[in-house]
Amino acid sequence: MASGAQSGRVDMTGALRDAGFTGLVAFGVLLPLIGFLTGVDGSNQLVLTTRWPLLLAIVAVVAVCRFLYCFAIMPWLARRAQQPIRAASQAWRGIVANWFVPFGIAFLIIYPVIVYLTAGTSGGQKWIDNFGIQILIYVMLGWGLNIVVGLAGLLDLGYVAFYAVGAYSYALLAKTFGLTFWILLPLAGMLSSFWGILLGFPVLRLRGDYLAIVTLAFGEIIRLILINWTALTNGYAGITGIPRPTFFGIPFNANDDGFAATFGLPFSPLYRVIFLYYLILALALLTCFVTVRLRRLPIGRAWEALREDEIACRSLGINTTNTKLTAFAMGAMFAGFAGSFFAAREAFISPESFTFIESATILAIVVLGGMGSQVGVVIAAIAMIGGTEILRELDFLKSIFGPTFDPTQYRMLLFGFAMVAIMIWRPRGLISTREPSVFLKRRKTIAADLVKQGRG
Repeated sequence: MASGAQSGRVDMTGALRDAGFTGLVAFGVLLPLIGFLTGVDGSNQLVLTTRWPLLLAIVAVVAVCRFLYCFAIMPWLARRAQQPIRAASQAWRGIVANWFVPFGIAFLIIYPVIVYLTAGTSGGQKWIDNFGIQILIYVMLGWGLNIVVGLAGLLDLGYVAFYAVGAYSYALLAKTFGLTFWILLPLAGMLSSFWGILLGFPVLRLRGDYLAIVTLAFGEIIRLILINWTALTNGYAGITGIPRPTFFGIPFNANDDGFAATFGLPFSPLYRVIFLYYLILALALLTCFVTVRLRRLPIGRAWEALREDEIACRSLGINTTNTKLTAFAMGAMFAGFAGSFFAAREAFISPESFTFIESATILAIVVLGGMGSQVGVVIAAIAMIGGTEILRELDFLKSIFGPTFDPTQYRMLLFGFAMVAIMIWRPRGLISTREPSVFLKRRKTIAADLVKQGRG
């Protein structure tokens, strides 16, 4: 099969053999994970049930996908590799660069109107809250982490710690001192930025895997503090009754001084959801604008120089200490903004909302989208977070695989599959090309193969 693929010829026998072997491996791996299901009966006895249709369906899908890859995709890739390298056409990229962002922003602005007209009040609230707001939160977090990982090249596995600092800062200060959301929003960002600087000092001399281990430990330390400092954080019970943001002092409630009564409208919880949507949209756009502007400034070019080669960066006289600290501080600040919004939106926070899986999800969004790419982060966030929410709507699969089938349980399985697929198909991320921060005479797109690890 390897020789056929290298020459670009189709080998039916080899493809079938490879697909059969892949199906057997998938069957052996998934048998204990999906084939068997444990439960408890009425007498509190452990019961073992089998799910053969679901297991065989997944194995069949894996085998068919492997066959199609070996039969069609692999020979095509081999033929493509043998062709002479040609300069990529810039026409479609110019169209996308000129029109994609304006159309995307315009769609986001009118998204609540479209949802309300198509799904009504109850359905609109679900699609705006669970999809629009949730995706925008992770887009904002992805853009914040993109400063640290994508631009500065510092692998951070504890980014959720700054998210937690922002959320708990807002919750504690709002409940203790009665401060409003608009005062605490910048304050939460500053406190998270301060903790980002504290993290940056111990890791100034660390790079690569060692830096990742330390940041991972920092994230776990923050989570354990939130669990065990019960006098301040209330431990696992969390903090409830967090004040929600208001519209210029007008609360979104059913009282006479509420938003609906003030403007003569019938009361509906949809007003608050729409207000929160536009609030997080404004915060996300602010994050993107600041990031793009910083990248064009000397500090942004210093981040990119640090990412490419720290030794060369030092030899050019760039202060790598300040460069790393500013990257951690800026990334942490935007995480603090997102954390304060999360606390205000939910009105309840607990340490369970800030586990390592959140850091892994945000990092995966940055990596899958393409390190340093703003548009790539958006696409990856829509695919990962929106895809997870769509799984909750696939109730019709219960009629196929049984009433106990829950598609959301396979979220991490699909997440791992997406990671493997993207590393094979697009190892440098969905958006692997880069636009230079500064240029001479005219701007030229930097191809992915000309950039170290595709992060230019």
